[in-house]
Amino acid sequence: MSDATVDPVPGPACTTAVEPEEVRDIGLFGGLDDAVLEALVRELRVLELDPGDVVFRENERGREMFVLLSGEMEVVKQSRRDVPSRVAVLGPGDWFGEMSILDVMPRSATVRAIAYSRVLKIGAGDLDNLYRRDPKSYALLVLNVAREMSRRLRVADALLADMATAPLAR
Repeated sequence: MSDATVDPVPGPACTTAVEPEEVRDIGLFGGLDDAVLEALVRELRVLELDPGDVVFRENERGREMFVLLSGEMEVVKQSRRDVPSRVAVLGPGDWFGEMSILDVMPRSATVRAIAYSRVLKIGAGDLDNLYRRDPKSYALLVLNVAREMSRRLRVADALLADMATAPLAR
Protein backbone atom coordinates (compact mmCIF):
# COMPACT_ATOMS: atom_id res chain seq x y z
CA MET A 1 0.00 0.00 0.00
CA SER A 2 1.34 3.35 -1.02
CA ASP A 3 0.40 6.53 0.80
CA ALA A 4 2.28 8.72 -1.65
CA THR A 5 0.32 11.16 -3.79
CA VAL A 6 0.00 9.93 -7.36
CA ASP A 7 1.89 12.04 -9.88
CA PRO A 8 -0.82 12.91 -12.45
CA VAL A 9 1.56 13.15 -15.41
CA PRO A 10 2.13 10.39 -17.96
CA GLY A 11 4.35 7.69 -16.55
CA PRO A 12 4.37 3.97 -15.86
CA ALA A 13 0.99 4.11 -14.09
CA CYS A 14 -0.62 6.30 -16.74
CA THR A 15 -2.16 5.26 -20.03
CA THR A 16 -3.00 7.74 -22.74
CA ALA A 17 -6.33 6.59 -24.06
CA VAL A 18 -9.86 5.80 -23.03
CA GLU A 19 -12.60 4.74 -25.41
CA PRO A 20 -15.67 7.01 -25.68
CA GLU A 21 -17.90 3.97 -24.97
CA GLU A 22 -16.27 3.70 -21.54
CA VAL A 23 -17.52 7.15 -20.48
CA ARG A 24 -20.66 7.67 -22.59
CA ASP A 25 -23.06 6.65 -19.77
CA ILE A 26 -21.32 8.64 -17.02
CA GLY A 27 -23.50 11.53 -15.85
CA LEU A 28 -20.69 14.09 -16.14
CA PHE A 29 -20.75 13.63 -19.92
CA GLY A 30 -24.56 13.56 -20.23
CA GLY A 31 -25.84 15.51 -23.23
CA LEU A 32 -22.49 15.63 -25.05
CA ASP A 33 -22.73 14.38 -28.61
CA ASP A 34 -20.51 11.54 -29.77
CA ALA A 35 -18.08 13.71 -31.77
CA VAL A 36 -17.47 16.06 -28.84
CA LEU A 37 -17.05 13.15 -26.43
CA GLU A 38 -14.58 11.41 -28.74
CA ALA A 39 -12.51 14.59 -29.17
CA LEU A 40 -12.52 15.25 -25.43
CA VAL A 41 -11.44 11.78 -24.31
CA ARG A 42 -8.66 11.69 -26.91
CA GLU A 43 -6.98 14.54 -25.00
CA LEU A 44 -7.35 13.06 -21.51
CA ARG A 45 -5.16 10.65 -19.54
CA VAL A 46 -6.07 7.61 -17.47
CA LEU A 47 -4.25 6.95 -14.20
CA GLU A 48 -3.98 3.40 -12.87
CA LEU A 49 -3.96 3.25 -9.08
CA ASP A 50 -3.13 0.54 -6.58
CA PRO A 51 -4.90 0.25 -3.23
CA GLY A 52 -3.55 2.96 -0.92
CA ASP A 53 -2.47 5.31 -3.71
CA VAL A 54 -3.47 8.88 -2.88
CA VAL A 55 -4.82 10.95 -5.77
CA PHE A 56 -4.67 14.19 -3.76
CA ARG A 57 -4.55 15.34 -0.14
CA GLU A 58 -6.76 17.68 1.83
CA ASN A 59 -5.51 21.31 1.67
CA GLU A 60 -3.38 20.75 -1.44
CA ARG A 61 -3.85 23.08 -4.37
CA GLY A 62 -5.37 21.44 -7.41
CA ARG A 63 -6.58 22.31 -10.89
CA GLU A 64 -7.91 18.96 -12.01
CA MET A 65 -10.82 16.64 -11.39
CA PHE A 66 -11.08 12.89 -11.86
CA VAL A 67 -13.68 10.43 -13.12
CA LEU A 68 -13.59 6.93 -11.62
CA LEU A 69 -13.72 4.44 -14.50
CA SER A 70 -13.23 1.30 -12.43
CA GLY A 71 -12.38 0.38 -8.86
CA GLU A 72 -13.20 2.08 -5.60
CA MET A 73 -11.98 5.25 -3.88
CA GLU A 74 -12.50 6.67 -0.42
CA VAL A 75 -12.89 10.33 0.49
CA VAL A 76 -11.36 11.17 3.88
CA LYS A 77 -11.81 14.47 5.72
CA GLN A 78 -9.94 15.62 8.84
CA SER A 79 -12.24 16.72 11.66
CA ARG A 80 -11.63 19.85 13.72
CA ARG A 81 -10.10 17.52 16.32
CA ASP A 82 -7.69 16.27 13.63
CA VAL A 83 -9.37 12.87 13.39
CA PRO A 84 -9.62 11.39 9.87
CA SER A 85 -13.15 10.40 8.90
CA ARG A 86 -14.32 8.56 5.79
CA VAL A 87 -17.07 10.70 4.33
CA ALA A 88 -17.72 8.81 1.10
CA VAL A 89 -16.87 5.74 -0.91
CA LEU A 90 -16.88 6.26 -4.67
CA GLY A 91 -17.50 3.72 -7.39
CA PRO A 92 -17.35 3.61 -11.18
CA GLY A 93 -19.01 6.60 -12.80
CA ASP A 94 -18.46 8.91 -9.82
CA TRP A 95 -16.24 11.97 -10.14
CA PHE A 96 -14.29 13.99 -7.61
CA GLY A 97 -11.98 16.99 -7.32
CA GLU A 98 -14.28 19.34 -9.22
CA MET A 99 -14.50 21.82 -6.36
CA SER A 100 -10.89 22.96 -6.80
CA ILE A 101 -11.57 23.78 -10.46
CA LEU A 102 -14.73 25.73 -9.70
CA ASP A 103 -13.75 27.69 -6.59
CA VAL A 104 -9.92 27.69 -6.90
CA MET A 105 -9.61 26.76 -3.21
CA PRO A 106 -7.43 24.02 -1.68
CA ARG A 107 -8.70 20.44 -1.75
CA SER A 108 -11.45 19.83 0.82
CA ALA A 109 -10.54 16.17 1.44
CA THR A 110 -8.05 13.41 0.69
CA VAL A 111 -9.00 10.83 -1.95
CA ARG A 112 -7.28 7.46 -2.13
CA ALA A 113 -7.82 4.14 -3.86
CA ILE A 114 -9.15 1.29 -1.74
CA ALA A 115 -9.05 -1.14 -4.68
CA TYR A 116 -7.19 -1.25 -7.96
CA SER A 117 -8.70 1.70 -9.84
CA ARG A 118 -8.59 3.59 -13.10
CA VAL A 119 -9.37 7.31 -13.13
CA LEU A 120 -9.71 9.77 -15.97
CA LYS A 121 -7.92 13.07 -15.27
CA ILE A 122 -9.58 16.29 -16.46
CA GLY A 123 -7.52 19.43 -15.93
CA ALA A 124 -8.68 23.04 -15.93
CA GLY A 125 -6.82 23.42 -19.23
CA ASP A 126 -8.83 20.57 -20.74
CA LEU A 127 -12.04 22.35 -19.76
CA ASP A 128 -10.70 25.63 -21.14
CA ASN A 129 -9.95 23.89 -24.45
CA LEU A 130 -13.51 22.52 -24.54
CA TYR A 131 -14.88 26.01 -23.84
CA ARG A 132 -12.88 27.50 -26.72
CA ARG A 133 -13.90 24.72 -29.11
CA ASP A 134 -17.53 24.25 -28.14
CA PRO A 135 -19.10 26.58 -25.53
CA LYS A 136 -22.41 24.66 -25.60
CA SER A 137 -20.73 21.36 -24.67
CA TYR A 138 -18.68 23.13 -22.01
CA ALA A 139 -21.91 24.57 -20.55
CA LEU A 140 -23.51 21.09 -20.51
CA LEU A 141 -20.52 19.59 -18.70
CA VAL A 142 -20.46 22.40 -16.11
CA LEU A 143 -24.23 22.04 -15.64
CA ASN A 144 -23.74 18.31 -15.01
CA VAL A 145 -21.15 19.16 -12.34
CA ALA A 146 -23.56 21.67 -10.77
CA ARG A 147 -26.36 19.09 -10.70
CA GLU A 148 -24.14 16.58 -8.91
CA MET A 149 -22.95 19.20 -6.41
CA SER A 150 -26.59 20.11 -5.74
CA ARG A 151 -27.43 16.43 -5.16
CA ARG A 152 -24.51 16.10 -2.74
CA LEU A 153 -25.60 19.23 -0.87
CA ARG A 154 -29.12 17.84 -0.48
CA VAL A 155 -27.69 14.60 0.94
CA ALA A 156 -25.47 16.57 3.35
CA ASP A 157 -28.46 18.70 4.42
CA ALA A 158 -30.49 15.56 5.15
CA LEU A 159 -27.63 14.07 7.18
CA LEU A 160 -27.27 17.27 9.20
CA ALA A 161 -31.01 17.38 9.84
CA ASP A 162 -30.92 13.77 11.05
CA MET A 163 -28.07 14.60 13.42
CA ALA A 164 -29.93 17.51 15.03
CA THR A 165 -30.44 16.77 18.71
CA ALA A 166 -33.37 19.07 19.47
CA PRO A 167 -36.51 19.33 17.36
CA LEU A 168 -37.43 22.82 16.20
CA ALA A 169 -40.23 24.46 18.27
CA ARG A 170 -43.39 25.02 16.25
